[in-house]
This record gives sequence, structure tokens and C-alpha cells, in this order.
Amino acid sequence: MPQALYQPFPLPGAARAHVWHHVPETRRPRHFHSEPELNLIAAGSGAFGVGDGTISVAAGDLLWWSPGQDHVLLDASPDFDLYVIGLTPELSARVLGQDNLPAHAGATRIHLPQEPLLKLRSLCSVDIGTDPSAVEQHIGDLWRDAHTFRLTTTLDKHAFTNRAIESLMERPEFRRDDVALAARGHPTDVSRHFHKDVGLTFTEFRTRLRLLRFINIADARRMNLLSAAIDAGFGSYSQCHRVFQATLGCSPRRFFSTDLRARMEEAVVSK
Repeated sequence: MPQALYQPFPLPGAARAHVWHHVPETRRPRHFHSEPELNLIAAGSGAFGVGDGTISVAAGDLLWWSPGQDHVLLDASPDFDLYVIGLTPELSARVLGQDNLPAHAGATRIHLPQEPLLKLRSLCSVDIGTDPSAVEQHIGDLWRDAHTFRLTTTLDKHAFTNRAIESLMERPEFRRDDVALAARGHPTDVSRHFHKDVGLTFTEFRTRLRLLRFINIADARRMNLLSAAIDAGFGSYSQCHRVFQATLGCSPRRFFSTDLRARMEEAVVSK
């Protein structure tokens, strides 16, 4: 599986949501984050890397990236036009209410008919200013509309995968047998469909979610790394340290106490 960086979704200002128009010069490397993200392909065609797989896209496609799912734009046509929408998990949960969990069911692509495509593209291109309340209201409406289109479409992921991701979002400390029980399937079958659908093994994805939770807890507790590791679902700090180093290429202490984190988060792909 290709290496991925931790790069939170850019949320400028005080708003908990943001929509931005893709500019080729700011193309990000392969990355993952805790914020759910939506991509609207308004024109052209391209290809995204997702785990150890590739997704081809064209005008009218709508993509969801769930928290922890790595993704990267690999190729784009000269007329490629992309809008990127993201918001905090908490705001997504409030906006979608009881429909929140299905919104996280793995990397998903649907193709929009012309009318909803034009509606979403119009919503994405509106100048909504910088007032946090107005930004969140507008993007919340956009997020809800996009999710409504998704609910009318047959998802391209196995039910085992959807249920497994839903359970892991709530309980990243779950082991494979726990997740298989929640997914109502045999552990081997759940693992097989999960890898096929997500491009990551169950263990790799669960590790991502634990690392994201560890970072969030450590930020809130101002670097109490030991307790953050335990509460994030790791069996010990040494286990957390080991997988953190293997996934992000540095120790937790270096990540939190030097400028490496900022450089990692701000990295772009050079031409």
C-alpha cells in the first residue's frame, strides 16, 4: 500500500466546513484525515488513487472519502474541474442526524444526472463569504443535498464493508471478530470484502482510525501521550509509538513538538 500523509481537511477561519475549487498548483499528496470529504467532478476526467486501487472519474461523478480513507488525484484532463467539500465529523453528524453513519461507508462514487449536477455545482461556486455561521449553513445544506442523492443510489460497496466501517467509526478499538459480529458476517468474508472495497486491509484501516483519534485526544490534552494512546484504543503507548512511526514516519513526540507536523500538513505535490 502506498504511503499516505496525515493532512487534515483545510478549514480556514472559525467555520467547521469549507468548499474550495481545485487548483492544479495546490494538488495534495496521498493523504488521509478525520474529516469526511466530498468531491464533485464538474467537468473533464481524471483518476484517484485509493488505498492499493484506482478510481476513474468523469464529469458528473460525486465521490465520498470517509475518515481514514487515503486518496490522491493521480491524473486529470486539461479541462478537469473539481470542487472539494469537507466538514468536521461533529458538524456532519448534526447536519445528517440519523442518516450520519451511512455517510461514512467507505470511498463511494455515484454519477449525478444533469439537474442535480448543475444544482450542486451552483451551490459550490457561490461566494458565501467568511461568516462562520453562514458558511456552515450553506455547506450544511449542500452536504445534506449531496447525501440525499446518494441515498437514492445503490452503493458500490458490500454490506459487510459498510457495516464494518460504521462499527469502527464508533469503536476503533474493536478487533476483527468484534467487527465481523457487528457486520453480521464471518470474519474471513468481512475482511475479504473490506480489502476489495476500501483498498486497505481491516488492520490498516483500523490503525488509521486509532491514529486519528490519538491525535485528536493528544491535541485536546496538550500532549498527554500515554493516556491518549490508551483512550484511542491502543493496548499500550509502545504499540501506539510503533504504528505511528510505521504509518507517518516519525515518533509521536517529534510530530507534536516540532514543525514536522506543519510541514506534513502543508505539503503539496511538486511538478
